[in-house]
Amino acid sequence: MSTVTGTVLVIKVGGALLQCEMGMARLMDTVYQMLSRGQAIVIVHGGGYMVEEQLQANQMQTQKVDGLRVTPAEQMPVVVGALAGMANKTLQAAAKKAGINSVGLSLADADMVTATFKNGHLGNVGKVSPLNSQFITLLLANQLMPIISSIAIDNDGNLLNVNADQAATAIAQLVAGQLILLSDVSGVLDGKGKLIEQLNQTQIAELVKQGVIDSGMKVKVEAALEVAQTLGEPVQVASWRDAKQLAELANGLPVGTQIHP
Repeated sequence: MSTVTGTVLVIKVGGALLQCEMGMARLMDTVYQMLSRGQAIVIVHGGGYMVEEQLQANQMQTQKVDGLRVTPAEQMPVVVGALAGMANKTLQAAAKKAGINSVGLSLADADMVTATFKNGHLGNVGKVSPLNSQFITLLLANQLMPIISSIAIDNDGNLLNVNADQAATAIAQLVAGQLILLSDVSGVLDGKGKLIEQLNQTQIAELVKQGVIDSGMKVKVEAALEVAQTLGEPVQVASWRDAKQLAELANGLPVGTQIHP
């Protein structure tokens, strides 16, 4: 692999990808092409489907508020196992298969972020802020691709479940990188299901008010807007399912919906 150049690309992938072997293979092949050209990449992931499966297997109920999973303390062993364990290693396995040398991490590693409880009503759900980029910079300088799960630990040693879009936001801020949020939809869609290519804060507020952007997409778009405003750069919301978008991504072209500051 060649030396790292330019801005770090932070790619967030959702849980649905982990259920699609072909999707993971195509994404990692795309990532391999980009790494080979010297593009530094960090992957941040969730794993909602795996969490769901494990909770059901343990006869535990799931509740969501505004697109965020309520996580009671007694569910944390299951959630941590699904996200920091199986989901993380599944992505590492796909990376290995594509010839990528990766390091599996969680938000809790190397003081990358500070974590606190987000809201008492949500249980062990955390919010994170960027803190120390030393370790992640070291990995990237040595051509190692971090794959980071959205599990954090606060200063009191509490394990916290962090929304993966918000986790990716903190990591993009940490490395002053460019953020791409990849899911199983091609971007933000209007009321007729057509891709909206560009959005700013005013337009987002209007679409949220109209109910066009809601639930999980609302969390995603708000996270994207926060990063765009912090870094002063557009954030892309796109799809790992779309072969054309992956090809454009590999060639450094903008994909999906551009969220502008």
